[in-house]
Amino acid sequence: MSAVSPPVEMPRRYTRRFKVHPALRRPLTVIGVLILVVWIFIAIFAPELAPYKPDALTDSLSAAPSSAHLFGTDQLGRDVLTRVMYGARISLPISALLVLISMTIGGILGSIAGFFGGFIDTLIMRLVDLVFAFPPIILALVVTAVLGPSLENAVFALVIVSWPTYARLVRGLVLSAGKAEYVQSSRLLGSSSFQTLIRDVLPNMIGPVVIYATIDFGNAILLLSGLSFLGLGAQPPAPEWGAMVSYGSQYFQDWWMSTFPGLAIFTSVLALNFLGDSLRDALDPRGAWNTGGRR
Repeated sequence: MSAVSPPVEMPRRYTRRFKVHPALRRPLTVIGVLILVVWIFIAIFAPELAPYKPDALTDSLSAAPSSAHLFGTDQLGRDVLTRVMYGARISLPISALLVLISMTIGGILGSIAGFFGGFIDTLIMRLVDLVFAFPPIILALVVTAVLGPSLENAVFALVIVSWPTYARLVRGLVLSAGKAEYVQSSRLLGSSSFQTLIRDVLPNMIGPVVIYATIDFGNAILLLSGLSFLGLGAQPPAPEWGAMVSYGSQYFQDWWMSTFPGLAIFTSVLALNFLGDSLRDALDPRGAWNTGGRR
């Protein structure tokens, strides 16, 4: 009688499941991401989506919203919907560039100040305090007024008032990371100061900096729109959101001329604030979210 062979066990297949942090599954986060994706899509494909050219003049002057012009027209007969779409191609990329430049300058100076300390730290922080001594919008107005009203000068002025915040943030993170054991071990193993800064310190600061940059993206849109509203940013006939609100405010009876560009600013800033708040909860290791996703 032959022996019965034991059943052969099939090898188990292990699959790695991608888990989304509870903070990123909140309804406000989803809404913020959807709004931001829609605006990015509009900014990329505005020439294909817009019904008219941004500077095209029509026979309908100050026409209220209708089937022919969903957002109405302005005093010159230009389609407001088209100009709002093309405005996304100015406000969003320019604001993102502004945040990127400010983050780069402030990050480099803050890293140097926090890591090396001494006279360099004192010099950079006194420069930061000098910029912080003035309200950001007032200082930006002064710089832009001196250089002349233009979109490029407005960006330069906003970089001047924005980089110190990143410098102070990064400096504090570097000072905290410099006392960590892995940084001390790296130095004991013979790594140079520059290698320790690049390899061990900077990667641990990405999370907080990205969180602040996301929120600051919305603030950059507000500041850029504010300068354009005051006539110091984008100049006519550029379809920039702040400039459109300023132009529409001169014709208070034609509410649609300023309402729809204002809604564009409101929704984009709101979406970035939703996203930044959720990233803070998701990336902060000391965040208030537990495994159940409740505070």
